[in-house]
Amino acid sequence: MTHYDLIIIGSGPSGRSAAIQAGKLKRRVLVIDRKDRLGGVSVHTGTIPSKTLRETVLNLSGWRERSFYGRSYRVKDDIDAGDLKARLHKTLDYEVDVLEHQFNRNHVDTLNGLARFTGPNDIEVATEAGDVTKLTADRFLIATGTQTYRPENVPFNGTTIVDSDEFLELATIPRSLTVVGAGVIGVEYATMFSALDVRVTLIEPRDSFLDFIDRTLIQDFTHQIRENGVDLRLASAIETIEDAGNHVEITLANGRHVRSEMLLFAAGRMGATAKLNVTAAGLKTDHRGRLSVDRKTYQTPVPHIYATGDVIGHPSLASASIQQGRVAACHALDTPTLPESPWFPYGIYSVPEISTCGMSEEEMQERGIPYEVGVARFRETSRGHIMGLEHGMLKMLFSLKTRRVLGVQIVGEGATELIHIAQAVLNLKGTVDYFVQNTFNYPTLAEAYKIAGLDAFNRMPIPEAYKVPRAEGKKPA
Repeated sequence: MTHYDLIIIGSGPSGRSAAIQAGKLKRRVLVIDRKDRLGGVSVHTGTIPSKTLRETVLNLSGWRERSFYGRSYRVKDDIDAGDLKARLHKTLDYEVDVLEHQFNRNHVDTLNGLARFTGPNDIEVATEAGDVTKLTADRFLIATGTQTYRPENVPFNGTTIVDSDEFLELATIPRSLTVVGAGVIGVEYATMFSALDVRVTLIEPRDSFLDFIDRTLIQDFTHQIRENGVDLRLASAIETIEDAGNHVEITLANGRHVRSEMLLFAAGRMGATAKLNVTAAGLKTDHRGRLSVDRKTYQTPVPHIYATGDVIGHPSLASASIQQGRVAACHALDTPTLPESPWFPYGIYSVPEISTCGMSEEEMQERGIPYEVGVARFRETSRGHIMGLEHGMLKMLFSLKTRRVLGVQIVGEGATELIHIAQAVLNLKGTVDYFVQNTFNYPTLAEAYKIAGLDAFNRMPIPEAYKVPRAEGKKPA
């Protein structure tokens, strides 16, 4: 029976990060993945495919240039599913190649198959060929990610009624699309296909969506996507979904009907733990198949077993998962490392993008923090004019007591890139003065930070230490 220092189940962002870290520490490490190609959900059906698809849509549709050349402008007149998938497959092949090279360079062993615990320190791996390999390890890391939630009352058929994994294999681009679930995945795909001029209806049973985002930002975002053609229907619970052959018929609880060529069901995901037999290792999962961990070390209630990534729930971000994997591997292998920073960015790759870091205005109010707001519109920047941006907003929140920046929210082109300026200032406990004192490249969208900083600064009390006494002139003779 083969023994390892660390066995990692899953090769997504957190598993990959943990494996490379363990390899660099010269430990014997094994990564097990149930698929025949490494990368996990992030590479094959999640983060990388959806973002690649978004970039392809925006490029081929000429979306970014339409404010200059008109709404009918296209880079390619007839865009089909093959156009979307060509770039997607190239990107995925490259991602897998890079990952395999990283594992080889760091002496990380890999094994394809379905893993299950047979005891606290024992697992067995069943391959597609029917072979079973038994393994032991001092430490384990569960990084299996999530799988799509498929309720029984939704008649999935893999062609016209699909989940977010199947959606990537679409044979044709539908002329109309209904998306159920206004979470991150649903919003991204709905706005993406709206940019292709597909008639999109986005249905959400609750009366709000993306509740962790600042409400001002959501209001601006809602206005933009409706202007772009998305029919957003909130507080619309679904009663029935019917596969009518050449179309899908959805009946809502309020009596309305929605008809479209295709339906994408994107209302939630489940932790991919059902086949792991975690009870044999002394673990339990919640109703969504997720594991609970110590958020500083990522240890489960069984101390030598760790869990990271989407399988532990919030924040369910690939970026955060990468950090979690590294921290977990270091702790598991008794190696000191720096703790994670308290402020990390959220990125939603919709059209337009949304990205935030720090507190929202609602959180500031709940905590009773006196604050000031600074706002900049991208159309106020010269770079915005050059790019033809009609929308886009950056909002910053500052403490009136300490002058520190406590939250930044951005909606618009390049939001997920711009947010890192805010992340740095937040983690270094910077104040509104940073944005006033410092020069930003001109013309850039980053200049919006300067505009928003000045917007708040001009309404905030000026500290006595900042006031310079006026020089006295000579009295006339």
